[in-house]
Amino acid sequence: MTQKSTPRTTSPPRSDPRPHLHAAGPDAAHDPTLILLTVEEAARRLRVGRTTCFTLIRTGALESLTIGSLRRVPADAPAAYLARRRAEQSAA
Repeated sequence: MTQKSTPRTTSPPRSDPRPHLHAAGPDAAHDPTLILLTVEEAARRLRVGRTTCFTLIRTGALESLTIGSLRRVPADAPAAYLARRRAEQSAA
């Protein structure tokens, strides 16, 4: 007597447990019309984590400002940070 195997079903993909991080849409980090970025958007532009981005802000390596209780990064600040880092590494 042989047993019939039942086909395995896969569960539907889970939605992101942190939907607030994508509230502005996945392309918000590359939107050239934005003047200010959230810390998460700046982190995505730099391809670093949120904690690393906050560390860069805290040490003064990445420019940021507060508007009320919101922390924002000027849209040109990630590129300026990268340019400084490249200049430092080429000088070393």
